[in-house]
Amino acid sequence: MFQAPLLDGIPREIAAVADYEAYARRRLDDNAWAYLDGAAGDELTRAWNRTAFDRLALLPRVMSDVAGGHCRTTLFGHDYPSPVLLAPVAWQKLFHPEGERATAYAAAALGAGFILSTLASCTIEEVAAMSRQAGDGARWFQLYLQPDRGLSGELVRRAEAAAYAAIVFTVDAPLSGIRNREQRVGFQLPPGVDSANLLRSTAENGQKPPPGGSAVFDGLMRHAPTWRDLEWLLATTRLPVIVKGVLHPDDAARAVDLGAAGIVVSNHGGRTLDTLPASLDALPAITRRIEGRVPILLDSGIRRGSDIFKAVALGASAVLIGRPYIHALAAVGPLGIAHVLRLLQDELEATMALCGVVRLEQITAEHLYDHPARRSNA
Repeated sequence: MFQAPLLDGIPREIAAVADYEAYARRRLDDNAWAYLDGAAGDELTRAWNRTAFDRLALLPRVMSDVAGGHCRTTLFGHDYPSPVLLAPVAWQKLFHPEGERATAYAAAALGAGFILSTLASCTIEEVAAMSRQAGDGARWFQLYLQPDRGLSGELVRRAEAAAYAAIVFTVDAPLSGIRNREQRVGFQLPPGVDSANLLRSTAENGQKPPPGGSAVFDGLMRHAPTWRDLEWLLATTRLPVIVKGVLHPDDAARAVDLGAAGIVVSNHGGRTLDTLPASLDALPAITRRIEGRVPILLDSGIRRGSDIFKAVALGASAVLIGRPYIHALAAVGPLGIAHVLRLLQDELEATMALCGVVRLEQITAEHLYDHPARRSNA
């Protein structure tokens, strides 16, 4: 877990979100770092998530009147100071003694959205109580379908009772990716860190294949989510359901047709299957297919406010960040998360101002220097 104490404050040298990574690495042991930093296979998808943003150039506009601009947004009836939400990350006590409670505190203090993982190391109720203590920012609950549908339903009911505002149904990780870095260090949860919202015996039930069967097809995938499960979830909860982990336009359209309130375009940070396309590269086709019917969110690779601008230009209503806020949590605690959110908002607002826009809805592909949408209108 921890091999160095938390920093007393934010070092002067941390001027950008990515600066937290080195401080987090020094604080975490090899076990925790392999889980946080590793990805599937040769980690190509993880690298492509960054290069997708890096190769997109912006086209600025000069002498624009941008007084009074802002990057506030509204999602599913709740107002946010910026289009940045904290993605679900499992077992956060690996990175900070207070785990998800610390993250919820920081998010609520800034009014940011926070998505709690099914595999959280703090309970649904503990996180809600901490969020209310700090200002009661909007919380969403991320659901991994359980082998026992009754347990899945119980998790949803607990989230509803604790005033979570949405259910994020993650569908792209029915099994863990083949993460070689975790294998090389023999990753395991240390004492005192577990899935606080699950009974271990229930979570593991039904995962073993029959004699002679495939460990994948007859074991792990036997309880993988299907379209029938999405229909069941939509009928089970009164909360908006956002389907997370979509890269194919047909899957996005089918989810919306069934009643999904939103889509998260995501390759799971490159953690499930390697050589998937970058989330940003998959976004335009899904944007065209959905045609504004529901909000589209994007994760994987966000490190700058200009990255957020580019995602919005290609059709995203908001973005999720994962590793960046965990780096800050590991290094400094809740103050670090608040700093990350503030840095990204400041960078996004500066990018908007220099590109001549005052509202998120004004950002389009016309603001990307060499994007086909701009060239076709030139």
